[in-house]
Amino acid sequence: MHNSINNRNFESEFSFTASRSSGPGGQNVNKVNTKVELRFDIARSTLLSNQEKHKIITRLKTRITNNDELIITAQDERSQLKNKEKAIDKFYQLLSMALQNPKKRKPTKPSKSSVEKRLNQKKQHAQKKMLRKKL
Repeated sequence: MHNSINNRNFESEFSFTASRSSGPGGQNVNKVNTKVELRFDIARSTLLSNQEKHKIITRLKTRITNNDELIITAQDERSQLKNKEKAIDKFYQLLSMALQNPKKRKPTKPSKSSVEKRLNQKKQHAQKKMLRKKL
């Protein structure tokens, strides 16, 4: 998964914080900081071009703070290390998704049979309405 973004390693630009996770886990949840929050400052990144930064900021705007910081949390696992790995994987998936160029839409025409079918349905509907009218 890490190779999808031109073999760049962003891990030097990550900052992690750990906190107590919500959800199941028994006493483990109450005692251990297993929830991991990955923060990545897009504006200060040296590994991204300005064009890439702009793409990421526009395509992931719902996940980015006002300070152009991407925040990803992971709390599914019971160990901090596994959650950290999950957060990193999520980061690379999000980045590769944001940097992908969307496919061009190819304009298509409706088939002759579908046009004919639609017109026939319209005629039937109009006829039904006509029959309901009072003379």
